[in-house]
Amino acid sequence: MTKHILIIDDDIELSELLSSYLSAEGFTITCRHDGASGLAKAFDQDIDLILLDVMMPKLNGFDVLKALGGKHSIPILMLTAKGDDSDRILGLELGADDYLPKPFHHQELLARIKAIFRRIDITKQHTGNSSLLNINDVVIDNATRQVKCADHLLELTGTEFEILFELMSQHSVIVSKEQLSQHVLGRKLSPFDRSIDMHVSNIRRKISQYASDDKIKTVRGAGYIFLAGDKLD
Repeated sequence: MTKHILIIDDDIELSELLSSYLSAEGFTITCRHDGASGLAKAFDQDIDLILLDVMMPKLNGFDVLKALGGKHSIPILMLTAKGDDSDRILGLELGADDYLPKPFHHQELLARIKAIFRRIDITKQHTGNSSLLNINDVVIDNATRQVKCADHLLELTGTEFEILFELMSQHSVIVSKEQLSQHVLGRKLSPFDRSIDMHVSNIRRKISQYASDDKIKTVRGAGYIFLAGDKLD
């Protein structure tokens, strides 16, 4: 089935170029040039991925993310200004799955999009066979895509879910940021890339609403570890 990508960007020329290029790659493309109309279209059931610019009229990219509330299942790739780390960090905090700084090469964009869809397809293939994990008062079910902490349902984005599932599947073992980036984001971890850090921070924040102890420990210079119960020194 053809994947449907929604481009929300007020740069009409860039949107048309991306639309032509991605259409030639076999995707169905819809463009919206302001945040308000883009947000309305984002709720359509046939949208498979959103390319979201930051600076736009009516509603900016952050407003769109806030309106979606981090509860969306549609992956969102933020298009940010090159070198503007604050935009990237805020976008990830608000629920974006990944970011790509402008200007970017069209092949890099295509690689990011394909990596996201590849991750989703692999997850769907494993959905029926994946077991439910219940570790340290956190329950994650890959079949229903639900996560609970102390019997409270957590609202995680698709990327957050995949990272947590990866950590819990290897609980009590250090999982490197490189491994998380490769397995979840579908790309190598680049220098100064804080995407994984921000996603883990979001997961911690959501779990901490219902837990009094830390579930995920940072191992400096090595990665992260999901604790099976006892805290590590």
